[in-house]
Amino acid sequence: MKPRIPATVITGFLGAGKTSLLRHLIAKANGRRIALVINEFGELGIDRELLLGCGVEGCEDEDVIELANGCICCTVADDFLPTIEALLARDPAPDHIVIETSGLALPKPLVKAFAWPEVRSRVTVDGVIAVIDAAAVAAGRFADDLEALARQKEADPTLDHDNPLEEVFEDQLQCADLIVLNKTDLVAGETLDSLSREIGGRVRPGAKLVPAQFGVLDPRALLGIGAAAEDDLASRKSHADLEGEHDHEDFESFVVPLGAVSDTDALATRIASAVARHDILRVKGFLDVPGKPMRLAVQGVGPRLDRYFDRPWREGERRSALVVIGRKGLDRVSIAKEIAG
Repeated sequence: MKPRIPATVITGFLGAGKTSLLRHLIAKANGRRIALVINEFGELGIDRELLLGCGVEGCEDEDVIELANGCICCTVADDFLPTIEALLARDPAPDHIVIETSGLALPKPLVKAFAWPEVRSRVTVDGVIAVIDAAAVAAGRFADDLEALARQKEADPTLDHDNPLEEVFEDQLQCADLIVLNKTDLVAGETLDSLSREIGGRVRPGAKLVPAQFGVLDPRALLGIGAAAEDDLASRKSHADLEGEHDHEDFESFVVPLGAVSDTDALATRIASAVARHDILRVKGFLDVPGKPMRLAVQGVGPRLDRYFDRPWREGERRSALVVIGRKGLDRVSIAKEIAG
């Protein structure tokens, strides 16, 4: 009987650094055949393109599969299982499968899918990894003061402060075997120590917390955990267990098409203004800068915006477009006008 292929689920909030972690993992694969399944929330395949533009040997088109349905945890039967079955049918089969969920996905329903008979005999969940943006959480952007909220609700039972962002964050922590506290270079020492203690008190027993910068971690810390998470579902708490469903109608995304962008600094200023004005969670995409043979990748979370040239444009693909992700009710017309200028 063939040994089961290990699979790693990488979860984490929007812009936490999951794609950077994957790029480093691929670069240090040392000949190991790794198949990547990328799940997008949005209408453009940004994360897959970022990986294919990394220039790392072994990061081939056929090894990076994109599921652009918005949430892998909601469409397991329709999209995920056929993808896994197709990977298992390859000859040779991959040595390891790595699945990057969207920032809005709950990991537990995905882990449950590995217990299905058609998958269980061939694949095991080696580990669930949650990537956290240390600076964002330290600023309170993706984590509320739960004790203060509880006190407030107790004082006034009519208040409703349900926060789906907080629920997603908690579910990702509670399902993880390894928590990567990323972007620690953006957080001062005392704040980082306090943040580590706070997060450490919210994770499941036995889960490990490790710091990282730019998603750089030794693959030996990420792969080979041996958690067999599909056999350990009871210890991985989820709000969906209580609510019975996971509703992504709390969030939405749309594409802002742009022409060639000569003044990228001015665009960055407009994006920052739109993010602050409309409480946008995430901005990502590629820009066509006249006179530059390479495309400019844009990655924004909250008020931070990173820009870098990642690879040359291919024939016929040159264009500028950004995906905007936020809570339901975004003023799409106003946001698009503010960004376009």
